[in-house]
Amino acid sequence: MSETTITVSETRRSWKDVDLRAVAPFVALAVLLAFGTIVNPNFIGIDNLLNVLTRSAFIAIIAVGATFVISAGGLDLSVGSMSAFVAGTMILFMNSGAVEGNLAMLATAMVFAMGVGALCGLANGLTTTIGRIEPFIVTLGTMGIFRALTIYLAEGGSIAMRAPDLRALYRPVYFGNIFGVPVPILVIIVVAVIAAFLLYRTSFGRHVIAVGSNEDVARYSGISVERVRTLTYIIQGLCVAIAVLVYVPRLGAATPTTGLLWELQAITAVVIGGTALRGGVGRVWGTVCGAVILEVVGNIMVLSDLVSEYLIGAVQGAIIIVAMLVQRSLSRRR
Repeated sequence: MSETTITVSETRRSWKDVDLRAVAPFVALAVLLAFGTIVNPNFIGIDNLLNVLTRSAFIAIIAVGATFVISAGGLDLSVGSMSAFVAGTMILFMNSGAVEGNLAMLATAMVFAMGVGALCGLANGLTTTIGRIEPFIVTLGTMGIFRALTIYLAEGGSIAMRAPDLRALYRPVYFGNIFGVPVPILVIIVVAVIAAFLLYRTSFGRHVIAVGSNEDVARYSGISVERVRTLTYIIQGLCVAIAVLVYVPRLGAATPTTGLLWELQAITAVVIGGTALRGGVGRVWGTVCGAVILEVVGNIMVLSDLVSEYLIGAVQGAIIIVAMLVQRSLSRRR
């Protein structure tokens, strides 16, 4: 066999070794950016792109948590309702005046929100693992519970921040920037970096992937499957709380419709990012890219007349179906 033939053979093998699911989201994002520029030259402007990234913050952060849950073979349909519940309870806590001083109150309210999010995640995790109920059923139930509790707390209306000074102090968390970079974008980066470290560089991350790949083998290997899965739901709850911390200063209120369909968007971002819905594969940066793709699609629809912006939900639903078909196709080729 000639040296040229060997080189060609090795090149083909190297291309086969590349996981297309890991690269596909970033290629798709690049194509969308080029398409958006063609449709409307204003799309590629710095201000518009920063706005797109900022608006994708909520879904990106929640989807990072969903990456852990789905990688471990679970599913959480309650994240949208949970967001509304955490936001509502946080605002009620701030309105209570339980802590003196605006800065102290804001800091305490943030810790309170993180605690509520973690407890919601813990409830989902324990009910799924100890109760041995399918996560689809558990989180479908808690989705209704969290939404109903929010409506009850809001008495059918909205829960708004009452203290104008506190609201003014809180606004920079969403509207502020550091060295020209909006705060929500920085939060996305920090959350993704921590999540990537946990998933790729720690034994816990390896256990998450092992549990999602084969639960029985993981258990025989000495991994506490119940503990790992419960922790992933707690991480999901914490990510929901972080997203809420960024979301609340945007409107200064929580309503019964807060977080509506966020679960669809989060799962779509995870699937687009290359994480296998059946578990065993997790891609944090792909998930972030998937969340940005969803917001880019919505932004293009707003800036163009190709499709009505009222059909954004329909387009996102179609995207998750297409992404699943692509995943299945790539899996068969491997």
